[in-house]
Amino acid sequence: MRVLIADDQAMVREGFSVLLGAQPGIEVVGEAVDGEQAAVRAARLRPDVVLMDVRMPGTNGLEATRRIAAEREEGGRPRVLILTTFDLDEYVYEALRAGASGFLLKDASARQLADAVRIVAAGEALLAPTVTKRLLAEFTRLGAPRAPRMDRIRDLTERETEVLALIAQGLSNGEIAARLTVSEATVKTHVSRVLVKLGLRDRTQAAVFAYEIGLVTPGGGSV
Repeated sequence: MRVLIADDQAMVREGFSVLLGAQPGIEVVGEAVDGEQAAVRAARLRPDVVLMDVRMPGTNGLEATRRIAAEREEGGRPRVLILTTFDLDEYVYEALRAGASGFLLKDASARQLADAVRIVAAGEALLAPTVTKRLLAEFTRLGAPRAPRMDRIRDLTERETEVLALIAQGLSNGEIAARLTVSEATVKTHVSRVLVKLGLRDRTQAAVFAYEIGLVTPGGGSV
């Protein structure tokens, strides 16, 4: 897995580079000091994952994430893993809306960081419990739609709609399989079809989508 590290602090970049470089199967292919450089180098180096700081001078991490997400090729790479010291609702929500596939605080351990990179590189979403809580809190603050906009998912089968709702509730493929009493391979197939039919990048965007159309409501489960 090829990783690009974007952070305006040299010590942070070097620290992450050393931590990840020591992990098997992970190669740090470049660094960036701001969002503009991150977007340019992501396009040139085509890493699997970009570790993106939020607060950087000039073009910040959120804007860089939007640019990278907009320029992704069909393979869906690179994916962005947001790193920040600021555990704030606005950053969680905006990072996910910008196209990030994950959100991790900088106090994460080396193992947590490496695991996060692998999860995101594999095309999965990294929605840690603390992040999920903040995402739900943000939707609660904004207010859910008055009525579910079910027209947005008319192409989904009943089972695919059910899977989408469970994704939005933060369940993994294994947990969804247990809930629906099907194999994990079957769940993966449903997830892939949901993403294709709705034109979504990954599970993270699927979760945001489900809340935005009112399929799932904060604290209330699926409709």
